[in-house]
Amino acid sequence: MMKNVMNLEFSALSQNESFARVSVASFIAQLDPTMDELTEIKTVVSEAVTNAIIHGYDNNPNGIVYISVMIDEQFIELTIKDDGIGIEDVEEARQPLFTTKPDLERSGMGFTIMENFMDEIEIHSQPGSGTEIRLRKHLSNSKMLCN
Repeated sequence: MMKNVMNLEFSALSQNESFARVSVASFIAQLDPTMDELTEIKTVVSEAVTNAIIHGYDNNPNGIVYISVMIDEQFIELTIKDDGIGIEDVEEARQPLFTTKPDLERSGMGFTIMENFMDEIEIHSQPGSGTEIRLRKHLSNSKMLCN
């Protein structure tokens, strides 16, 4: 069973969110996901990267966002990480409509969207040390990597 891994890191600038989304989508395209699966994964990447930039780094462009994607037969595992301010209360942050940035008109639905579109989600965060989100999705009709 062969695994395939991609790692990205980029400045915490909002214009890099679309780069991250397209890069992940291009990498997982080799599994031939459905259009719905591809759209869901791109949306999840957007939510997680935006959270890292806006909440983790408070829009400080000196921050770095890290993405790792691992493909293993019929599932993908995404890890999106920042070294920002971290999350004080992860359970509170996971509640629908919760946001620490109401002044920026943030909907507070990022984690809810991630939970709805992915099969598994793990959030590890320490105040002052950043946040790591691990997401896993099983794809319905993906191609086998090994022949």
